[in-house]
Amino acid sequence: MAAALLTDFSLLRFSGSDTQAFLNGQLTCDVQALQPATSTYGGYCTSKGRLLATFLLWRDDGEYTMLLPSAIAEPVRKRLAMYILRSKVKAEDISATQACVGIDGADAATSIAASGGRVPDRVHGITTQERVATIRLPGDRYLLVTGPDALQLPADTGRWSAGDIANGIPFIQPATQEEFVPQMVNLDLIGALSYTKGCYPGQEIVARTHYLGRLKQRMYRATVASAAAGDKLYCAELGDQAAGRIVAAARIADGQHDVLAVLQTANAATTIYHCGSSQGPALSLKPLPYQVN
Repeated sequence: MAAALLTDFSLLRFSGSDTQAFLNGQLTCDVQALQPATSTYGGYCTSKGRLLATFLLWRDDGEYTMLLPSAIAEPVRKRLAMYILRSKVKAEDISATQACVGIDGADAATSIAASGGRVPDRVHGITTQERVATIRLPGDRYLLVTGPDALQLPADTGRWSAGDIANGIPFIQPATQEEFVPQMVNLDLIGALSYTKGCYPGQEIVARTHYLGRLKQRMYRATVASAAAGDKLYCAELGDQAAGRIVAAARIADGQHDVLAVLQTANAATTIYHCGSSQGPALSLKPLPYQVN
């Protein structure tokens, strides 16, 4: 088991009597259907349907908390706050008073139980005990949201991000903002995108992509010698024209990087992609825990 402080993530808290309706009209996930003590992944788009952020969202005591990369947290909070207008909604960053701890490994659940915590019995379930919330995530990983006393834990050095990548969970970074529509990074495959919830920024374009079958790129998992979020990808079929982009990357064993990469669906399984240039390091595809259509 490994436990680490997730210093690369921040928490935004949304409260007020109009919060549910407001968030439902802004995000790709169905906020109205989100039950108490339950979490979901979701996205936030521009009016052109391009992702500004992806996140984990959960509901507790009538309030909603959003986990997203610290590098984009404040710009996202400010942008959402612009649209609150007369709605009774308060958007604030609570990262200074709440710490996020990631726990994973074969004995993670046993260790949480041994320390007095209660392990949720389902993925995306949440238990709360002594003001510590435990969220169960895909891959038998656990997110603990607790007080600032957790700051004594070691900071995460990429293990948690590697777990997100292994489970096909994309987190948009500054280098990848406005690069993808939600389906390109598989939000529809991880329960982060609803086609029936009603309007939100970019909804018409997202829906058109789905119903007209115009999606030509999807997100895949791969290993490569070196990569960073935002790097362009190339293949022989398209020559000097970029054929894809790295969504997320984490350094793993032997100096390799595990990545999530958006590739052309027509040739993702039959051609070799290179990172950075047509002569750059080659990607080697790896399986995801869900089927990519």
